[in-house]
Amino acid sequence: MNTIGNDNNASGIWSIASKVPLAIVGLLAITSVALAVTPAKEGTVEYIGSQKDIVSTGKVTSVINLRDLAETKNLFAMGPVEGLDGEITIFNSQPYISQVRGDNYDVHQSFDYGAIFLVWSAQAEWQEIAVPETVKSYLDLQDFVKQQAQAVGLDTGKTFAFLLSGTPAEIKWHINVDRTGGQTITQELFLKSKAPFLTKNEPVDILGFYAENHPGEFITKTSPAIKADSGRQNAMHIHLVSKTSKATGHIDDLTLGAGMILRLPKS
Repeated sequence: MNTIGNDNNASGIWSIASKVPLAIVGLLAITSVALAVTPAKEGTVEYIGSQKDIVSTGKVTSVINLRDLAETKNLFAMGPVEGLDGEITIFNSQPYISQVRGDNYDVHQSFDYGAIFLVWSAQAEWQEIAVPETVKSYLDLQDFVKQQAQAVGLDTGKTFAFLLSGTPAEIKWHINVDRTGGQTITQELFLKSKAPFLTKNEPVDILGFYAENHPGEFITKTSPAIKADSGRQNAMHIHLVSKTSKATGHIDDLTLGAGMILRLPKS
């Protein structure tokens, strides 16, 4: 096991009248701050907003601007772009925003976006673990991440970030795209608002968050990779960033290849 580090206007009567709007503006500013959504923290992981709020409120507005985190070193984050207009992946403080445009998608490396919800961690040092070839499927990976986290002393009852690098045989992934037609968002419309993509034998970096106790927040309760009658619960939210193409987005399922490397937070 190896460890690695990443550092990466007017006088007279108008002057009196102008005080009224200024007072109102001040009151609105205070109210705005009071009503602002604040991040929750669990260990080294922070999160804000919730996936379940999308359906319960029918809203896909921003709860955080990525600019608020732009100066954070060693930042790893993920979430959906406001308006269901894309996927956010921040890998070692470098943002990758993928958005469907026509039959293709664009990727922007900018912090000028808002997120419906976001989960993030600032982590400088990682422990490197070789992934055996017997670990192939999505659930194999989920189980392996938990086993190895326990082995290095991480509390798997708390959320933690992890990294995975290598060349998976296949990755099925998607980018959120608004297909609601202006209707209030329902679970059905939310599931429909995704553009699927397939990547094969492509070297990637994968960012994940493992969490057993946050279904419906930043972890989906189910996953396309997990059969409904399996009795298993999803505990991962994972995104990819390709090393050779512009591919980046939310991973639905994957088949790992040989020589993959898992990285867990070094305490």
